[in-house]
Amino acid sequence: MTGMISPRKILKKYGILPRKRLGQSFLEDFNVVAKIVNRAGIGERDTVLEIGAGCGIMTAMIAATARRVVALEVDPRMIRILTEELAGIDNIEVVEADILAYDLSSVKGKYDEESPLKVIGNIPYNISTQILFRLIDARALISEMVLMFQKEVAERIIAPPGGRDYGILSVMASMYTDTSKLMSVPARCFYPKPEVDSVVLRLVVRDEPAAPVENHDLFLKVVKTSFAKRRKTLLNNLKSLEADDDMRELLNDCGIDPSRRGETLSVQEFAMIARALTRGR
Repeated sequence: MTGMISPRKILKKYGILPRKRLGQSFLEDFNVVAKIVNRAGIGERDTVLEIGAGCGIMTAMIAATARRVVALEVDPRMIRILTEELAGIDNIEVVEADILAYDLSSVKGKYDEESPLKVIGNIPYNISTQILFRLIDARALISEMVLMFQKEVAERIIAPPGGRDYGILSVMASMYTDTSKLMSVPARCFYPKPEVDSVVLRLVVRDEPAAPVENHDLFLKVVKTSFAKRRKTLLNNLKSLEADDDMRELLNDCGIDPSRRGETLSVQEFAMIARALTRGR
C-alpha cells in the first residue's frame, strides 16, 4: 500500500459504497489505527488473524511487525481492494471468509504455528456478540484478542456483577479471558459515521478458566438460563433444569439464596451451580 490513503478515497477509487447490511464502517483516523496496533503488542513471531480487513490500512500496519497476517474479509468487493492495495507485502494472506464459519485451526495447520494466534479487528457491530462467542469457543487456538465493539456492548462485556449491564457476555468473557479497556473511539473517526461511539477491548485468554467446571456446555446453559428472564429469581429461571424442590436444595447446598437474581452472581457462583448439576447427573 503506497502512502496513507483514507478508506473513503480508496472506496471512491474502486467505485464502492459501504454496505449497511454488512455493518461496514471504516476507521479513518490513522492515529487511532496506529494506537490500536501498537497497544496490541504484536511481536515479530506472532501470527495475527484480522477480522474484517476492509481496505487493508490496519492490515498493512500489523504486517510491518507481525510474522504473518491472515486478513479475513467477507465482502468480495473488498477482496479486490485488499489484493491490489496490499500487493507486494509477502507476509499477508487475504482470505475471503466469514469469521462465523471460518475454521481457525486451519491457520495453525497451514503454517504449522507453535504459538497461539492473536486476533484483531474492527468487527461488525450487528454480529459482534456472535463473533465473540465464536472466538471464546476457539480459545484454545488464541492467546489474545484486541477487538473494537459498539460502546454499549463493550460495557456489557466488562461489567462487574450487580449492575444492569452485567449478563451472559460479562460472565463468559470473565470466565475465559482477562479483559481490559484499551481506548474509546468516537463515531467521528469512522466512514460512514455510525450512530454510536466505540470501545477497543483487549481479551487475554486465561491459561485456565476463572473457576473450575467439568462441563463447559452445561456452564453456558446455566448462565443463559439464569438470565433468561432478568426479573425472575434464580430459582424460577433455573427450575427448568431441575425439579423445583431439587433446584432449591441444590442452590442452598451451594450457599446461594434461591431468591437472588442472575445479575448478582459471580463467575465462581455460576461455576459452582454447574459443578453441582454435573455431579447430580
